[in-house]
Amino acid sequence: MAGQRKVAVIGWDCATPQLVFGPHLEAMPNLARLIGEGVHARMRSSDPPITVPAWTSMMTGVDAGRLGFYGFRNRKDYTYDGLTFATSLAIKRDRVWERLGKEGLRSIILGVPQTYPPKPFNGDLVTSFLTPSVESAYTHPPELKEEIARVLSGETYMLDVEGFRTDDKQYILDQCYRMADQRVRVAEHLLATHPWDFFMMVEMGTDRIYHGLWSHTDPTHHRYEPGNPFESAVRDYHAYLDECLGRVLKAVGDDAVVFIVSDHGAKGMTGGICVNDWLVRNGWLALEEMPTEPTPLRKCRVDWSRTRAWGEGGYYARIFMNVQGREPHGAIPAADYETVRNELAQALAAIPDHEGNPIGTKVHKPEDLYAQVSGIAPDLIVYWGDLDWRSVGQVGMGTIHTFENDTGPDDANHDYHGIFVMRDPERPGGGRDIGPVHLMDVAPTILGLYGLEPEPDVQGKRIGY
Repeated sequence: MAGQRKVAVIGWDCATPQLVFGPHLEAMPNLARLIGEGVHARMRSSDPPITVPAWTSMMTGVDAGRLGFYGFRNRKDYTYDGLTFATSLAIKRDRVWERLGKEGLRSIILGVPQTYPPKPFNGDLVTSFLTPSVESAYTHPPELKEEIARVLSGETYMLDVEGFRTDDKQYILDQCYRMADQRVRVAEHLLATHPWDFFMMVEMGTDRIYHGLWSHTDPTHHRYEPGNPFESAVRDYHAYLDECLGRVLKAVGDDAVVFIVSDHGAKGMTGGICVNDWLVRNGWLALEEMPTEPTPLRKCRVDWSRTRAWGEGGYYARIFMNVQGREPHGAIPAADYETVRNELAQALAAIPDHEGNPIGTKVHKPEDLYAQVSGIAPDLIVYWGDLDWRSVGQVGMGTIHTFENDTGPDDANHDYHGIFVMRDPERPGGGRDIGPVHLMDVAPTILGLYGLEPEPDVQGKRIGY
């Protein structure tokens, strides 16, 4: 397939349309030019709208149900032993670059989540923030690690901003700028020196800055203080990210089809719902002894014989039920499963805010979200306050509502829509908004540019305009 068109995908994790397509666009001339020459849309994320499974869903064209994982951590079986991480080994389908590799096309992949450990394919790959450390084998081929060290003149390659959940906001900013510069330097080098037909990179700094500094920049956030020193931090970072985009576009060349995408959006976080404390108070979760300070549930002694349900924290809540014949010490008769699940779903949806007001929580059953449910899905998927609130999994918080995150300072939750921009030099778009677009539409659209058809069960549709 020599001579095929080149495609470049630049991903900004968590980049949110209300800012990037809104008041910050005037500070982003490179992005504005791509929008003006091409097409754009708010892009519906995956369910759940989090990094894993979102990027893999985007690059395969199928949802979490078909992928068989529903977040970073998933049940490996029906025991109570906790959750396992969804690494690249959990992905049983070809992503775009793997499919292209089978057609003889080469790819450069840089920082795309869920690529560790690296799998051999036709191209060059640098793994993502989910890699344990740079001491790990984080490149394919392995010798690419030494090449990156030379490009960075001995600097340690940044997989992520270490310790980004901190009150030191200047540290977050400094590290995000440094990480973006490093990533672009590596991208410029690889694009100039390695053969490629498809290129994809993902920058994580947008996500880290949103979570760390949203309340400093959003006047509607309950923690916002006018005149604080970080009021323009997100806008300034977007402007810098646009400078980085300009550098990558120059390296990619004018003939390539360019996509700018994000896996989900963001919005201010109101607070957290302490899901396991609520389950304890309402008779669903039984502990042999209640902790006197916030404690992860896995460190508590659970009386499984009297427990009907437990939950996990995160940007959404995963609720697991303790069913006879399924879990080792199931407390819910299998014949009553659906009745009890409906009862629990209604009770969770009705939890009000700290002042007793409804918050509009969305509770989903996996089979209602997905046409096929693979792996071990949660029994219920809960978007607290329609994603205005996060899920706090620790027990012993002393409250159902909290405004302190159990994993460290965090100002933002994920939102349903990310960004989509496509500029095809052979097909001017005139700056049109072509929404609605779904994240699963990206993979079949890219494959179509190479004259390839997606697998028959791919749920995404080729984007036309």
